[in-house]
Amino acid sequence: MTRNFPVRSLAVSAIGALALSACGSGGPNTEPDPVQTTPPSTTSFSVTPCLNQIVPGTNTTVAGLIVPDTITLNLNAPAGFPNGRRLQDPVVDLTLAVIFLDLDRHPPDTLFRIPLNPPANDRTFRADFPYLAPPQGNPPISGSDTATSFAFVDQPASAFTRVDRQGMPAVSPALIGGPLKNPYNDDDPVDDAAGKYVPELTRQLKILHDVLRDDLVAAGLTPCSIPE
Repeated sequence: MTRNFPVRSLAVSAIGALALSACGSGGPNTEPDPVQTTPPSTTSFSVTPCLNQIVPGTNTTVAGLIVPDTITLNLNAPAGFPNGRRLQDPVVDLTLAVIFLDLDRHPPDTLFRIPLNPPANDRTFRADFPYLAPPQGNPPISGSDTATSFAFVDQPASAFTRVDRQGMPAVSPALIGGPLKNPYNDDDPVDDAAGKYVPELTRQLKILHDVLRDDLVAAGLTPCSIPE
């Protein structure tokens, strides 16, 4: 399934500016460029309003959506992220929208609707179980088994080794710093619910807002963070 990370495009202007600032226009026997004397903005932003927003269509705050890091399902509510997860749901785009944008001004599907994203999955999903799209290319065939069939194992959880946990997409990759990624993967949602990683999640979200907020504004979007 295609998964996109559209916030990369919001940082292009910042990356380009950094690259240009590293390249002087002077050549041999020319004077160097003047030193930039205007200090960069030191404005710091609070992400508390981001975490306290109510996710549209739910009774849950953004903080309640990402802590604990689980996927929830209410069988009495319409299916679709964040209520469960359908194959066609642009879950990364939706998660990034709710942690970056003012949800009173922008719906959660805002980032999915930007031109960077494809209109649909690159292969059509099946209409029946297991609903997964056919594999790319020409899969090898061995006897009667082909890569278009699926085998579902039923061993107990104890038979497996966890290599990653990601109930809410983009939370671990975007909001957990490198030194804590392994401990985070080794822990369980009960540790999240106890608040163990709330300081780290808040710190990383603030760093991202401080860096990307001007890019969000330049893209015509209203961030949920406010100046401290």
